[in-house]
Amino acid sequence: MPFSINNFRAQLQGQGARPNLFEVTVPFPGAVNPGEAGQKMTFMCKGAQIPGADLGMITVPYFGRQIKLAGNRTFAEWTTTVINDEDFAVHAGLTNWMSAINTHGGNEKLINGTDYQVDAQVTHYKKTGEVAKVVTLVNCWPSAVAAIDLSWETNDQLEDFSVTWQYDYWQVNDNLTQTN
Repeated sequence: MPFSINNFRAQLQGQGARPNLFEVTVPFPGAVNPGEAGQKMTFMCKGAQIPGADLGMITVPYFGRQIKLAGNRTFAEWTTTVINDEDFAVHAGLTNWMSAINTHGGNEKLINGTDYQVDAQVTHYKKTGEVAKVVTLVNCWPSAVAAIDLSWETNDQLEDFSVTWQYDYWQVNDNLTQTN
């Protein structure tokens, strides 16, 4: 029977993954004097994604038809949402990191080579607390820290801001697969 709820339930052996069981780990580079920002990021990051990837397409025309071949893999930007605490530790750590990549006034790079890049991780947990999947974003760095909205009309909320990250590629390490 195609519409059996029992068949569907049998496929949900773990009762479905929960999008709120995750943590993000970003080790801020030592050259930017991060203080507690990297450690605090794990607790203040309230939103993220397991990143996606796209395969490009090469179209080859042949006698009025088109053959589609797989092209190169590309990785979209990664975005996180961070809760802002009154100490602004994560925000300051991120803006210092970006300033080390390129200063505001002098248009100078204060950090050597690729020392501004780190490997960030998204860890997704099962409801039992066990790790379900770890995704590592290789050579990650912040390219944009969004504005923090302020308003006299906003009550009973915490400030937050989004961060856009660039990275070279991601790797998956879980119990089922290991992708490089």
